[in-house]
Amino acid sequence: MSASSIDEVIDYTKAPPLVEGNPTLTHLDDDIAKPMEHRPSAKYFIALAITLAMLTFGIIAVGYTFYYGIGMWGNNIPVGWAFAITNFVFWIGIGHAGTLISAILFLFRQRWRTAIARTAEAMTIFAVMCAGLFPVLHLGRPWFMAFIIPIPNQHGLWINFNSPLVWDVFAVSTYFTVSLMFWYIGLIPDLATMRDRTTNKIKKTIYSILSLGWRFSNRHWQHYEKVYVILAGLATPLVFSVHSIVSFDFAVSILPGWHTTIFPPYFVAGAIFSGFGMVLTVLIIVRKVFNLEYIITKDHLDRMAKVTLLVSMMVAYAYLLEPFIAWYSGDPVDWYLVIQRATGHYALGFWIMTTCNVFVPQLLWFKKIRRCVPVLFVISLLINVGMWLERYIIIVTSLVRDFTPAAWHLYSPTWVDFGILTGSFGLFFTLVLLFSRTLPVISMSEVKGVTESAHPAHQAGVSHE
Repeated sequence: MSASSIDEVIDYTKAPPLVEGNPTLTHLDDDIAKPMEHRPSAKYFIALAITLAMLTFGIIAVGYTFYYGIGMWGNNIPVGWAFAITNFVFWIGIGHAGTLISAILFLFRQRWRTAIARTAEAMTIFAVMCAGLFPVLHLGRPWFMAFIIPIPNQHGLWINFNSPLVWDVFAVSTYFTVSLMFWYIGLIPDLATMRDRTTNKIKKTIYSILSLGWRFSNRHWQHYEKVYVILAGLATPLVFSVHSIVSFDFAVSILPGWHTTIFPPYFVAGAIFSGFGMVLTVLIIVRKVFNLEYIITKDHLDRMAKVTLLVSMMVAYAYLLEPFIAWYSGDPVDWYLVIQRATGHYALGFWIMTTCNVFVPQLLWFKKIRRCVPVLFVISLLINVGMWLERYIIIVTSLVRDFTPAAWHLYSPTWVDFGILTGSFGLFFTLVLLFSRTLPVISMSEVKGVTESAHPAHQAGVSHE
């Protein structure tokens, strides 16, 4: 064996480093706290200006909706559900990956989660907040939202507990509450670190209150570990339950294309897929803007790309099952809908969706592409586009061709529909940018635990005496 081939042999005596360059613990703290302690760069202000402009456009569109009613949207009969519910399902799906990465990977002791979990958890909170706006807007009269809460009243009127729409309210609100607690508990040690670092009195007071008197004692760490495991255990089934219940909104109906038993696992796989796409998009921006490439390494992105590829194949399997079930059932209405989706008025959206969600992720089989950050960023954007179109195709194509041909009517979104969608993206990314300026985007305490200097290493051939 030549000298060069010996050099290329992988060293299996130690795991690949999760933090590159073996930085000191102080160096890690400084770099993670830097966005909060220094004036932001011009890149940050440019990004904030763009997201605020998008948010302003959305606020104007919402204002038009409140003033003129949802007649400003492209909704009609029979397409009563369109952009608003598409956006709701899309943002709920985005919110899945954060808890999945943080809770499930924590329970499986996957140490590579440490660099990405905090941002992913925050993304879950912000995505669920965006999702919650759309059912309220879709009511036309937002104050009617109170009627879905089971409040005892003198008339003895209760909500319909048999409706999946009511289950949605409880499932999403529970998921949001548990995710928020999980996120906050994980932040407490870092808030204490920020409390000890800052010299600003106002910041010190705020961090002191939020850190709940954390003193890095062994007793505090023991309680912290117990609570964190319990919350991770609670959050994990919620990941699967929330989107399953969202899918019931469609699956329990008798509408062609919706009435199918495959929807719960199909929606869950799609949600995880879209969530990982958005996590990749956000993390690639964060690591570049804040110079954190040595903490959020290409190995992290490589692992996330592998999970994305796996879930994309599950989604592709669901896409294949849909026409098979329609054909095998012998139902002419279902089969007609399958043909309409592929060749009808919305065929362009259907094929863009299929390309983005099935064919483009196949590029992730190649290691060079998984580790090429610009290409990975483009793929993540295409996945986001594809997954939004998936929800649009599912909702709109089934409604435009229901059981009554006399009621058939095509749907076209208006500028107000696009404005509210744009505004939701503006709200999401504005919250992400504000989060990056006020709280650590990476868990300081967890990252320190996976550095090379944090663990005794086995060195083959070296005496331990």
